[in-house]
Amino acid sequence: MMGTVRKKVAKSNDDALAGFVAKKAEIDLMLTRLGALSDDHFGVAPDEVTWGDVGSLEHHADLLKRITDMAFDEGEHAA
Repeated sequence: MMGTVRKKVAKSNDDALAGFVAKKAEIDLMLTRLGALSDDHFGVAPDEVTWGDVGSLEHHADLLKRITDMAFDEGEHAA
């Protein structure tokens, strides 16, 4: 019976690891795409920047700050 429990725990850990690796791959892809978009100045030519573009970037920055605050225990997530 103890062997069955160990197999279930091992299977559960294997499944968790597979799920973790899959989600990490999703995040890595998103970060790569965001990096490329940033390198392209978010698709806005310098002489065409409007306050709407500033607002869009501000919104993106706010969302990313929520993520980094959570990931690094900063801001409202600080211990």
